[in-house]
Amino acid sequence: MKINFKAERKARIEMLPLIDIVFLLLVFFIYAMLSMAVHHGLTIDLPTSSSAEIDKKLVLSVSVKEDKTVYVDEEYVSIENLSSLLKAKIKGYPEPGVLLFADRNLPYQDLFQVLDTINNAGIGKISLQAEAEK
Repeated sequence: MKINFKAERKARIEMLPLIDIVFLLLVFFIYAMLSMAVHHGLTIDLPTSSSAEIDKKLVLSVSVKEDKTVYVDEEYVSIENLSSLLKAKIKGYPEPGVLLFADRNLPYQDLFQVLDTINNAGIGKISLQAEAEK
């Protein structure tokens, strides 16, 4: 009578559970590092306005269209002449201000160029205008 001995199987290391544990540790360490990072930015919930009032104390209205044309009180002015025109118009006002109307499709950099020009004209009060919510 012949006795069959089963061949001994070699020990195997299963890879799937090992991969699961490695990814779990990776996620844990990434989360731990992100929670320890110092965030220098502020978390701000920007408000929406269902009814906004215009400050009547502000003197001038500056409008910037999508094609980068600038208007002061419905009068066209080039961006190079904006500062000198604003300086001339604010003479005699103790605390001048500007209502700034900018097209929603105006690039951010162009808006900041207009803001810098208004600031260089000596006007510190700038009110950015928005549409009321529907």
